[in-house]
Amino acid sequence: MSTSITLKPRVELGVVPTHLKFVGSLVPGGDGKLPRDEKGRLVTLAGMEELLGISKVRIAAVQLPFFASADAGDVAELIAGLKGMGLEIHFVLMVGGANPMNAADEDAVVGQLVASLKAAVTHGVRHISSTSIEEWMSAKEGRREGAEFEAAIAQNVRVHLRAYREAGLEGSCVENWHIEFLRPGEFKTFTSVERGWAFVKAANEALGRKFFKLMVDAAHCGDSGVSIAENQELVTRLAAAGELGIFHASAKTTRGCLSTDDGWIGALLATAARTGQLRHVFVEVFHHEDPALEALRKLDPGHGVDTRDGRSYAEVTADGLADVAHRLNNLAARGML
Repeated sequence: MSTSITLKPRVELGVVPTHLKFVGSLVPGGDGKLPRDEKGRLVTLAGMEELLGISKVRIAAVQLPFFASADAGDVAELIAGLKGMGLEIHFVLMVGGANPMNAADEDAVVGQLVASLKAAVTHGVRHISSTSIEEWMSAKEGRREGAEFEAAIAQNVRVHLRAYREAGLEGSCVENWHIEFLRPGEFKTFTSVERGWAFVKAANEALGRKFFKLMVDAAHCGDSGVSIAENQELVTRLAAAGELGIFHASAKTTRGCLSTDDGWIGALLATAARTGQLRHVFVEVFHHEDPALEALRKLDPGHGVDTRDGRSYAEVTADGLADVAHRLNNLAARGML
């Protein structure tokens, strides 16, 4: 890796390798095996090697979508390869086919979480993330309010603390579990900082310590229907409570080049920096033709816009990393980090 930008503040800058596509890179096949290229190398490893080779700033970490069904040998090979590139490994636990808000699905959700959490412990992963508080793109769900919302929180607390206990997280290498809310349409209920934080607060109260954090994804904030100013106020309060988690630098709606962001990343990143609690920043770019995300393109055609402007997706992601690195350095220069 030939870098020209030195990151000045003590913030871990990383990438979510979704630019490589879920289908054909990150998602295991029916046999659990991870996709490989024509040379027999894991596609994600080859893609990360390319990105590191062109990035202008050192990439410190990779946030790896983790599927419980993935072949253990392939996972070990992938993690060893990424660690060999000098990357800190984070997991994003992928849960599907079950609704964590419904008691009838509790065992199914816990089973997926526990398998993934045990893998995180096995591989020495310190930070895990998940969207495991609601089923993605469920056609059966409506927005839960009032008593139904409180019941959804309570059931989620039960699910996540049960997974915490059964996976043996107490005293393990896992330091924090970062919970991500999603935009309306992807989720129906946990669709904003305020709503995601309601779960995090309840889970931490039940556990007795600040283990759960709320991930702040600029894209989801931008698409949540809540203004920049309101989100800034919520992020400030979230940090003051000790529950601010990982920050995702990702462009609202398009989820492509960060130049399509319309100000959300800059505003919320500066707010998070001012709190003194910003620890991890990940650049996340989605491929506009990823078959796994067809439902998102149907939800909002803006997700299918090609924002590359003549570049490869590796180049788009590298440009995003450089942009965020300059932002972090200038936040430090102005005394905010």
